[in-house]
Amino acid sequence: MADGADDFAARFEKAVQHRIAGEYDEAVELLQPLLEEAPDHADAHHELGLIYSFRVLMDESIFELERAVELSPKSVKYLLDLGKTHTMYGDYDKAIPVFERVLEMDPTNDEATKNLNFIR
Repeated sequence: MADGADDFAARFEKAVQHRIAGEYDEAVELLQPLLEEAPDHADAHHELGLIYSFRVLMDESIFELERAVELSPKSVKYLLDLGKTHTMYGDYDKAIPVFERVLEMDPTNDEATKNLNFIR
């Protein structure tokens, strides 16, 4: 089992490195099979959501980021990225409650505060 988990982790890390390098097609090619193997892997949904956001695939991006938040509802990182994506697409009515949720969890979060101030 450890070998399978190690292989999964290695493939996931390789996908992250492709995303960081701007090699989005390669990253997606690795992430999609990972999600078929582990459909509840929040980090993989998050990574895929970021890539879709960079590609300006709004619906796909929001879907993946919302799924990451659903799977890991206390992740400030996932919430911030979801809120920023809503903001980037001009959907402020959806972004505001996401940033407010971050501030409920972390009242001193500068990023959420700055984004709310920008929107308002």
